[in-house]
Amino acid sequence: MERRKFLQNGTLAGISALALGSIGNTAQAAAGNNDKDVKGKPFNMNYGPHDGMFKNSAGGDFLDQIKYMYDQGFRSIEDNGMLGRPAAEQSKIGDLLNKLGMQMGVFVVDTGNNWKTSLASGKQEFKDAFIKTCKESLETAKRCNAKWATVVPGYFDRNLPMGIQTANVIDALRAGAEIFEPHGLIMVLEPLSDNPDLFLRTAEQSFAVCKAVKSPSCKILYDIYHMQRNTGNLIPVMDMCWDEIAYIQIGDNPGRKEPGTGEINYKNIFKHLHKKGYKGVLGMEHGMAGQGKDGEAALIKAYREADSFL
Repeated sequence: MERRKFLQNGTLAGISALALGSIGNTAQAAAGNNDKDVKGKPFNMNYGPHDGMFKNSAGGDFLDQIKYMYDQGFRSIEDNGMLGRPAAEQSKIGDLLNKLGMQMGVFVVDTGNNWKTSLASGKQEFKDAFIKTCKESLETAKRCNAKWATVVPGYFDRNLPMGIQTANVIDALRAGAEIFEPHGLIMVLEPLSDNPDLFLRTAEQSFAVCKAVKSPSCKILYDIYHMQRNTGNLIPVMDMCWDEIAYIQIGDNPGRKEPGTGEINYKNIFKHLHKKGYKGVLGMEHGMAGQGKDGEAALIKAYREADSFL
């Protein structure tokens, strides 16, 4: 190549680089402005973080974390262990949520028998413990303004036919529904994938149980992470069971971390739920892929991305 042409090409390349650099800087500035505009804006869907999810950014106090969640655009929380908190703390949480205009998601109706053979056995001691805990859960729900409470019927009883076990579970759940129904509290049955001994494993099975209980206070918690592990076919199964689904939880698979860390197309799922008119809580029952404040910021960014379906 002639020296003159080489210098001309070099000059043009330099000008192009400067121009592209200017455009890139402008784009980065615009993106930065967009990030600032988005921060604090409520999400399209109603995601609910839990205690400890933003402890590095907001500190260890759950009330401070709730305020931080609100500032990031979240409008709900969930707290599996709410039943075990002191009554005064439950009330403080409820008061703060009310002040901020946030919703309380699920807490667990924890009898201490959720992870062993219990309601499926038909034994009166387990039914009595369940009814007692339902009554305690009702008082907790009043303090923290909860509308939903998670119920896990426990393990299979391998000594009984499946039909008998199912009837035993339905009988216990009807007794619980009678306690909740006059107060508008909804038990949500959660099919799980943690181990094969659990009685409730699929949304379809839970659907049949809810139809048998026949109460507006007995519905399904559709945990997307667990259902991906157990059955897959997430959206079609969700649609088939829709009439009995009252609450949804999130977690990507594998790893049970935030959306975008696994195989589940959460943007499509959120878009589908939005089209169906779902207004309930989407509980963020999962861990975090990163660590510290950076991990928490990345988690929020992941939700902003998955929520950008409109």
